[in-house]
Amino acid sequence: MANYDATLTRVEDYFDRSATKVWERLTSDAPVSRIRQTVREGRDKMRALMLAQLPTDLRGARVLDAGCGAGQMTAELAARGADVMAVDISPALVDIALARLPAEHASRVSFASGDMTADHGRFDYVIAMDSLIYYGTTDITAALDRLGSRTERAVVFTVAPKTAFLMTFWSMGKLFPRADRSPIMVPHAFATLNRATKGRVSKIDRVSRGFYISECLEYRP
Repeated sequence: MANYDATLTRVEDYFDRSATKVWERLTSDAPVSRIRQTVREGRDKMRALMLAQLPTDLRGARVLDAGCGAGQMTAELAARGADVMAVDISPALVDIALARLPAEHASRVSFASGDMTADHGRFDYVIAMDSLIYYGTTDITAALDRLGSRTERAVVFTVAPKTAFLMTFWSMGKLFPRADRSPIMVPHAFATLNRATKGRVSKIDRVSRGFYISECLEYRP
């Protein structure tokens, strides 16, 4: 399995060169295929679930949107009053997020492109939606440790759960790799992650909608 830096490079290449238009459309109100519609609906449900783990009133709180993508989570956090640092590996997606951010929230949001686990300051909360799903146990544990070391309350994040359905597709991806395919998600068993993080991870809930399957977890520093 590729190490963190190699996977990060592939993720950057995919989202900044191959998939920008796809994700721009998926995260908008534009019509999409039936399969992508289920992904859109699943992501909307997951975003709401993750936001429900944070206070409704975030005035005075600083939040890192780690892997902000096209900025949907960023805008909702800012609407709750949070001061948001929105980071994504893809400069193209950061540009989309910046362009979409409502003007009334602009003063509360800072954007950056690069590694979301780099030192962007201290935060009350970190939200990492579907941005750690490409990494193995060792790398995801190290990433959570880096994020958690600068977080006061909680890191709310998602993983691909280790289900029979996802394991089948993961195995197919490993057997038949393609240069133009998106980076392969790495399914995780909760028990394995919990041991690796010394019991700091707790389950929130799972979202399954068509081709979108993701599990929300919380890491306590």
